[in-house]
Amino acid sequence: MILGIDPGLSGCLVVLEPNMAYLRHLHMPTMKLASKNRVNGAALAAFLREHPVRHAYLEHVGAMPGGGERKMGAASAFSFGHSAGGVEMALQVLGIPYTLVTPQVWKKRAGLQGKEKDAARARAIQLYPGVRDLDLKGKGQALADAMLIARYGSGA
Repeated sequence: MILGIDPGLSGCLVVLEPNMAYLRHLHMPTMKLASKNRVNGAALAAFLREHPVRHAYLEHVGAMPGGGERKMGAASAFSFGHSAGGVEMALQVLGIPYTLVTPQVWKKRAGLQGKEKDAARARAIQLYPGVRDLDLKGKGQALADAMLIARYGSGA
């Protein structure tokens, strides 16, 4: 089985069978720690242990602090890095081999052009019309990204 991961607190994990059939997904499990949300490592590990994942593909993105159109504040950048690092650590601890893949690379393989944010969700709905969570605007986007990242890993 192949695992695709859109990291971050609002991310998602998707397990696809070797024939690229959708099996299951998990919206990033979180918990409150003091006043901050953090990835729930125990829930994440429990999900990963349930599936004999052969290889994981994790979106390799960096924080975008400072200027530009996708500006991210320092606290958000730290939170994102903390989440992505927690996911990567869970894969390492469980001995799941993984590959980091940039958004530009997996999106090109998926045939996504331009900067249309909803393009990934539209493509995933075409490929997996029965997965109703894709209809959710925010969570559906994270699910779509994780699906397409997993498909990238399968060579599709």
